[in-house]
Amino acid sequence: MKIRPMHQDDADAVLAIYQAGLDTGHASFETKAPSWAAFDASKLPAHRCVAVDGDGAVTGWVAVCPVSSRPVYAGVVEHSVYVDPTLHGQGVGRALLAAMIASTEAAGIWTIQSGVFPENAASLALHRRAGFRVVGVRERVGRHAAHHGRWRDVMFIERRSPAII
Repeated sequence: MKIRPMHQDDADAVLAIYQAGLDTGHASFETKAPSWAAFDASKLPAHRCVAVDGDGAVTGWVAVCPVSSRPVYAGVVEHSVYVDPTLHGQGVGRALLAAMIASTEAAGIWTIQSGVFPENAASLALHRRAGFRVVGVRERVGRHAAHHGRWRDVMFIERRSPAII
């Protein structure tokens, strides 16, 4: 496995992996992956990576977006990480998170955050091993179309960089 920057040529594979995660109903409130143009416009180019196998096939991806345009939050990003469902538990997510953490710390980003459904135990464990902590639970924060409009809680997680003071 190799981690490298994400390129436009990766669009189909990235969006297919994204959609596979959305199809589980436990990855996001979203139910349909965006177009590549929308995805590309929303993510910071310097902090997008893909994992590729020995044949060069994309097996997972990680990307971040700013949480606010206010200067005070310039060092805070929200991330997403998705892995091909046939490769869960094989270290792809761990390698992607490590690459993203190194990239964001090198850029002076001090906080990486995200929201994870409580039912997504594997994601919570992966993030805990990467130094994230649960900050709190946002109860009934949104209705999930993939679950017939059922209210869902979200675990708010973050990783504060020990390198950025």
